[in-house]
Formats: sequence, structure tokens, C-alpha cells
Amino acid sequence: MLLLFVVGSIGLVFYYDGQLHRTDALVAYAGRPADTPGTNWLVVGTDSRADLSEEQRAELSTGDSEGSRTDTIMLVHKPPSGSAMLISIPRDLYVPIPGQGSHKINAAYSLGGPQLLVQTVEQLSDVHIDHYAEIGFGGFAEVVDAVGGITICLDQPVNDPKAGLNLRAGCQKLNGQQTLGLVRTRAFPNADLARVVNQRKILSALMDKATSASVLANPFRAIPFANGSVDALTVDSGDHIWNLAGLAFALSGNPITTTVPNAGNVYTDDGDSLAVGDNTEEFFAHIRAGTAVPDDLLSDSGGVVG
Repeated sequence: MLLLFVVGSIGLVFYYDGQLHRTDALVAYAGRPADTPGTNWLVVGTDSRADLSEEQRAELSTGDSEGSRTDTIMLVHKPPSGSAMLISIPRDLYVPIPGQGSHKINAAYSLGGPQLLVQTVEQLSDVHIDHYAEIGFGGFAEVVDAVGGITICLDQPVNDPKAGLNLRAGCQKLNGQQTLGLVRTRAFPNADLARVVNQRKILSALMDKATSASVLANPFRAIPFANGSVDALTVDSGDHIWNLAGLAFALSGNPITTTVPNAGNVYTDDGDSLAVGDNTEEFFAHIRAGTAVPDDLLSDSGGVVG
């Protein structure tokens, strides 16, 4: 019985690994940064609606925009020692995009897909990206529902009709549609900077739930979660299901969460943007060296998720 269990488990791992969607996100190019200490993931949430029916678009309040843009850009850094870091890169950060001039960083994906986004982040940070993961609107909601929803505590009510969102203050269990609305909404005075704080806390809560015994030891949760994850995720051609498992456990272990520091608001050809500053370079210098980032460069306040 033990042998059957072990063989069956290994078989499932390779089955799900074979079901992952893959893309060539990490490619060689002239001037690419060399390997940096630790392990670095680029985790991307896109606003693609391509796989959603009209009914799903209405249910999830996604609108009807065509194409794909990066709604969320996060760097997950696992240093040689110490806690993992979950780092939000504001989508309004104004940066050079190779071959395209300077734009808000979220334009890189729409201009050149995952390859150009990875290259843009690497050139901004001089940090080598080792792994890539991408998820769209519908996939994110499906994964949340697969684990039975997640409990989120809000410091204030959130009402955003554009995101199909009307939530009370306090702790409550959210389903996939509600969680998607909460990670998307920018209905705050500081807009995107508040949203990225919410996104980090929601992702950590989802990974906590996904790696809990209530999911992993329950086949009625674990199998739908595995099915939903492999169907929803796109990874680099060199990534595997065991890499994703390592990412999930790193994010469930109380990671350090922060936003890439910047030099403040600036008006550009792309409209209101965030400028790269000396603090941006100092922050990434610590990531490149695999050393602890000083507290004065960390920021994890401003959202509504407690």
C-alpha cells in the first residue's frame, strides 16, 4: 500500500507538471545580468479576458478591453538565508523599455509579452530572474474558489462598482469573484500604491490557505486546487510543478512584504507616473547582493487589508 501511494503520488506530480502552460519568458540577450544570490521569481497577473465567456466577464466585472496588460507585477526574492521577500513593482513606475523608449513598466508586457517584461525588470534592477509565473483574471478567481475561499480582514468598507465590489469592514470569507475585485480595485486616494499592498496580503493569504492541512490533506480541495492551478498558470519553459510548490511554501512562511521605493510622482508622456530614484537603485543593490534590505527602504502600509 505504501509503495502504491508513493508511486501514485510521483505519477500525479509528473502528470500535473505535464499539464502546465509554458512560454519562453526567460531568454538570453546581450547584457543580461549574471546569476544573483538566492532565487528570484517574476510573478505577473494579467488582465487578459481571452479565455472568459461573456457571462464570466459580467460575473467577474472585468469589462471588455481587448489584449493583455500586467495588472500586477511582483518580484519574489528568496535570499541565501533569511525570510523570502514579496516585492510589488508599481505598474506606474516610469522606466526604459528595451527598444521602446521610456514608458510605465506595465506597458512592457503589451509591447513585447513576457520576454520584454522580464528584460525590462532585469535591466531596471540588474537582478537575474530565475523563474516566471503568470495568471489571468479568470484563473485567479478559479484558484481562490478551489481552496474554498480565503478569509480577509478589511480596515474599512470597500465599494467599487467597476470591480463589482461592495464589502463591509472587518474579517470575512471572500470567494473568487470578490477576491479578484479586491486585488483589482484602485478606489483609494493613493490608487495603485494602496492596491499593491492589498495584492501582497491577499496573495500571502491565498498561499497560506493553499499550503494548509485543510487543503493538502483533503482530496476534495487539493485536487481541484491542483487542477485549477495548472489550468490557470503559465510558467517559463524551464519551470516545473516542484518549483511552483517551493514558491507557494516560501510565500506562506510570513515573507517580508514591500513596494519598490521610488522618487515620487512625475508627469510623463504616459500621464501621471512614478519616477525611479536613488532609493530604487539602493533597494535593488541589496537584492543583487543577497543582503538584508534596511527598514528605511521597506514600505508595507497604505492598503485596506489588515
